Amino acid sequence: DVAINEIKKKTPTYRLGANGYTFATDPNGYVLLHPNLRPKIINFREPVTLDFLDAELEDSNKETIRRQMIDGKPGQIKIKTLIKSVDERYIDESIRTYTWTPVEGTDYSLGLVLPTYSENHIKANLSDQILQVQLPYTKDFESLLPNSFESEGHVFIAPREYCNDLELSNNNTEFLLNFIALMEKVTPDSKQCDNLLLHNLILDTGIIRQLVEKVWKNKDLNTYGFLAVFAATDGGITRVFPNKAAETWEEDPEPFNASYYRRSLDNKGYIFTAPYRSGGGELLNPENDTIGVLVSTALDITIGGKTIKPAVVGVKLDLEAWTDKFKILASNHTDNRQGSNMCGPNRVCEMDCEANSEDLLCYLVDDGGFLIMSNQKEHWNEVGKFFGVVDPNLMYALYNNSFYKRKQSFDYQSVCEQMQNSEAGAAPRGVFVPTIADFVNLAWWTSAAAWSLFQQLLYGLAYHSWFATDEVDAEGAEPKERSCVMIQTQYYFSNLSSSYNILQDCGNCSRLFHAKRINNTNLLFVVAEKLPCTSCEIEMLSQDEEEFMEENPCEELAMARYRKGPSTCFDNNNTEITSDCGRGHSFRPPLYALLFIQLLLLYPPVSAHIHSQLH
Repeated sequence: DVAINEIKKKTPTYRLGANGYTFATDPNGYVLLHPNLRPKIINFREPVTLDFLDAELEDSNKETIRRQMIDGKPGQIKIKTLIKSVDERYIDESIRTYTWTPVEGTDYSLGLVLPTYSENHIKANLSDQILQVQLPYTKDFESLLPNSFESEGHVFIAPREYCNDLELSNNNTEFLLNFIALMEKVTPDSKQCDNLLLHNLILDTGIIRQLVEKVWKNKDLNTYGFLAVFAATDGGITRVFPNKAAETWEEDPEPFNASYYRRSLDNKGYIFTAPYRSGGGELLNPENDTIGVLVSTALDITIGGKTIKPAVVGVKLDLEAWTDKFKILASNHTDNRQGSNMCGPNRVCEMDCEANSEDLLCYLVDDGGFLIMSNQKEHWNEVGKFFGVVDPNLMYALYNNSFYKRKQSFDYQSVCEQMQNSEAGAAPRGVFVPTIADFVNLAWWTSAAAWSLFQQLLYGLAYHSWFATDEVDAEGAEPKERSCVMIQTQYYFSNLSSSYNILQDCGNCSRLFHAKRINNTNLLFVVAEKLPCTSCEIEMLSQDEEEFMEENPCEELAMARYRKGPSTCFDNNNTEITSDCGRGHSFRPPLYALLFIQLLLLYPPVSAHIHSQLH
């Protein structure tokens, strides 16, 4: 444990980027350290054992990495692998470089995982200008002050340990004020501060402030159908403009923990993300009666032939304003003819995607199978839901025609509600407490109840525990939660990129639909005829987690995983006698002592009884 804690302290977390990390495995392939090692039961009595292939999405390359780490061999490999998003809704196919080596003097191995864009990072050096002017009086620093939010946009600062004396807080505004107060007392070059973190934060603050001054303030967001614009950086700054948009901003202030940020780094182009909904309920904002769809993209910078991605920028779309653009979108992807037949804002299209069209259903679905946009107003409250819930028949057709792939994996760290034990007795239980009459009754002293109470007294005297107050669980009390195994299901795009016109064949319920990937985005554009009936039998696709109810989940593995115990037995002594191991010992008082105590206890009631008979 000491070695693992030392590794955590010395790992340069923020230098590895949002998607870089370290991990460690033992000789059995279980992870000792991994960002996905997050048991949901905090006070679980048993140690969590999570295999490396369960901590990540398994493939043949990772099986090789795991085996070599178990065997204590070093190595490095660059692979294309599947990555599960932070919110566990999406899967991305990305390039990762795995490097691993055994740790000297131990039986475990340490690994490092880096995407290509995180192999280099920015190291700001602001020492000269910091010496020339104190930070609290610069314009960059002033843009962090809450009184500048109305004109400059709201600032969220990542809750990192920039300095030793910086007081952390779950309230980001309070944390920002704590940071400002500390910066007024110390300089960024102070020995008590992490200079790399602090210098990068100051650099990013200045760059984002210039973006606000030169670009954002000069644009009318309503003209473009934008509710907000934003930028988030590796340095830990997230700025949302205008300030009122921060009221509905629900993303993590730490960019490295935000799903949109990490996915934007791993994907090219624009990533559309709708607010997630798993069930019913209204999504419409009561103030402006609209829904915001997040669109983000990573900023690529090439320096000396090396590419880095130091920031993610984006906008929040006004859903209602952008639904009107379906008419133009349909012309670009469903009509190959040019000239007068092309659609426009004021023209009639061959495939009319106007709002509430009676003939056609038009959808934008993201790469995880979640609804982003629809021309049917009745679907606007379902934006963010899995498309298999919104239109089950069409989602099944997309999956069945290989537009989507499905990936299922086991989550061994889940918690479930405690199951009721039907075999448990329901009769109330009680404890017999003797009365004064029982104590003076000679027959009672020969009963089983008296001897049971007497034995408890003797044990209490023998072990000095009669008045002990050890903390123990109540007999029969069960925890409200239990550890369980859940099956997670995610969908992601296949390699299909062309435009397809497909007949969904189902007898009298057949219909045509058109599907096309939109370039430079994570969107699939789908236009379909309204289903004439609902008698088509299909597989209902779902993305909801389900509990794995098999008694032995390990039997689901195709073959036993390679494991290797420790090569030597720790603290082994050949002269040790193990025959008594596991036995319990108790104090056995002499028989005459027990009889003497029994006679003393019997004397008062017996003498009283004899005395009453004589009189």
